[in-house]
Amino acid sequence: MIDLSGRRAVVTGAGSGIGRACAHRLAAAGAHVVVVDVQAEAAAKVATETSGTPVVADLSQPDFVRAIPADADIVVNNAGFQHVSPIEEFPPEVFSKILKVMVEAPFLLARQALPGMYERGWGRIVNISSVHGLRASPYKSAYVTAKHALEGLSKVIALEGAAHGVTSNCVSPAYVRTPLVENQVDAQAETHGIGRDEVVEQIMLAPAAVKRLIEPAEVAELVAYLCGPHSSSITGVSLPLDGGWTAR
Repeated sequence: MIDLSGRRAVVTGAGSGIGRACAHRLAAAGAHVVVVDVQAEAAAKVATETSGTPVVADLSQPDFVRAIPADADIVVNNAGFQHVSPIEEFPPEVFSKILKVMVEAPFLLARQALPGMYERGWGRIVNISSVHGLRASPYKSAYVTAKHALEGLSKVIALEGAAHGVTSNCVSPAYVRTPLVENQVDAQAETHGIGRDEVVEQIMLAPAAVKRLIEPAEVAELVAYLCGPHSSSITGVSLPLDGGWTAR
């Protein structure tokens, strides 16, 4: 059993997809969840569902961290977005924004939360990385760069936090059944003139052994485990949830 009663968890990008599933799972374990999302309506809805606190914040803005409570025991860095384009056509401003949301924001949240975690002698930072934090794919230069950087940041936090009872890990899934991925499936099906199932099996999950999308609840369960009482020796690692993608 995972009992997080009395813990405060900050989850970014918690209005939908993986973040929403994490908010629900951590709340079910007893944590009070701060539901952070750029969409006010989505944040409010999930906060109501989980008896949490909604926070509307744009993680690409440098002062966003002021809106986030500094006393978090758990930080789940989940927020992110995707842009697919060849490098020579990739908009520099989009590249920069992806790194701000997916690398700089997790750094700022850790920087704010760690002093309190150190003082209390306990903390959990879980970074939702990706199989693209471990492997590259063409046309995703910013996303792959950001996830690789997040993996490195997570390891540094683990080394610095170990003496203070703080762990830091990455969960690295392949394609998860989220609105973002569902939209990608539809776009690929239209582009290639094939069915949605064929897109998932033949294009998106071609490198994976398990030919299905991962459910958000599967990711959330692993996140909850990393926040629980039996994970204190698990730190500085990346746990693939990728259907065998990285086994190749």
